[in-house]
Amino acid sequence: MRLIKRREFLAGAALATGGMLLTTGIAFAGSGTRRRFVFVILRGALDGLAAVPPYGDADYARLRGEVALAAPGAPRGALQLDGLFGLHPSLAFLHESFAAQELVVFHAVATPYRERSHFDGQDVLENGCARAHAVQTGWINRALAALPPNHAVRRGELGIALGQNVPLVMRGPAPVASWSPSHLAALDEDTLQRITDRYSTDALLSQRLADALATQSVASAALDEPLMDGAADERVPAQLLAQREAGNIRRGAPYKEIIHATAGFLRSDDGPRVAVFDASGWDTHANEGGAEGQLAARLAALDAGLRTLKEELGPVWRDTAVMVVTEFGRTAAVNGTRGTDHGTAAAAFLLGGAVDGGRVIAKWPGLSARALYQGRDLAPTLDLHSVLKGLLADHLQVPTRALETSVFPDSAAVKPLRGLVRA
Repeated sequence: MRLIKRREFLAGAALATGGMLLTTGIAFAGSGTRRRFVFVILRGALDGLAAVPPYGDADYARLRGEVALAAPGAPRGALQLDGLFGLHPSLAFLHESFAAQELVVFHAVATPYRERSHFDGQDVLENGCARAHAVQTGWINRALAALPPNHAVRRGELGIALGQNVPLVMRGPAPVASWSPSHLAALDEDTLQRITDRYSTDALLSQRLADALATQSVASAALDEPLMDGAADERVPAQLLAQREAGNIRRGAPYKEIIHATAGFLRSDDGPRVAVFDASGWDTHANEGGAEGQLAARLAALDAGLRTLKEELGPVWRDTAVMVVTEFGRTAAVNGTRGTDHGTAAAAFLLGGAVDGGRVIAKWPGLSARALYQGRDLAPTLDLHSVLKGLLADHLQVPTRALETSVFPDSAAVKPLRGLVRA
């Protein structure tokens, strides 16, 4: 397998003119606010009853059967939060954050969406409306557009989307930056200089290239150690490769580049203040597993990635709030293939040094047959828009009127959940 060094990463990305880095033409400048916000979308519908097991509910073990997590104190049992809820044993960092009062756990939470389509569920999660495809813009972008002018020299400096595409939640009237990993071939110094010279006679292209190099240098500063390009070494036995892949997932390898880049951008005094990235692989219809298995490995990877984000943000962590959400939950009962199907209510997490944590916020509906939504799902009792409105108001100081009209249209009846961050 080939190792991509920092210089190769920078040069390769810079060459992609008109692509991942040059679509915005933004050079970052000071923003006027210390607060950082990271929004993480877990695409595919995270099983909230596995991530945050209600071990104290008498119906939990009956519904979950062989994948039910044991109570805290048992081998590979849940990590205790309170007398009702625990965390999956793969979520050690989140458990530490809860003890440090830097994590709020939400349960039985959902958007207004009540069907079970991934595409429509994600659209509602990102568009900030009550129904799918109601608008073509996202609530984070509209929130950035609604911020007072003193939040930035240029508002486009406030937001960045990390990944192969700019998700709907970041599209809209406010210009935002984007960044994605590059796996193009390395450029030598001479070639890069010739490109620079060629662009020097065109003001637009010259500025775009300069912006791209400046943006990429922020991300690459955290990438001094080699990065795997994903190519398999044919000399390594398949079984060893599978074991290595499982180990990489547990250690958070799928998030490595994105986490490094996110931290690099947010650490910068003249960088963006809001970052968005997503992660797929949460659609566990079969062989989900309990304390061990595919979901456990993915939760461990997420947990390791969030730990790395805290470590790499350093002192900036104290001003940071990270919201981790999914489009909907999964069925309360396990299906015939030892997995779970599309459900309704889920769990969500808010963590960071700016978070007033150490709490589980849930109006628990219970898991009895009568309590289940449509006889199959955890019933939603907390509107995610309430959480997001409170967080945006208190953490980023988005004006209340904008939250109720432009950011989350027609949401005046949904009261913001305040007090989620430290004063």
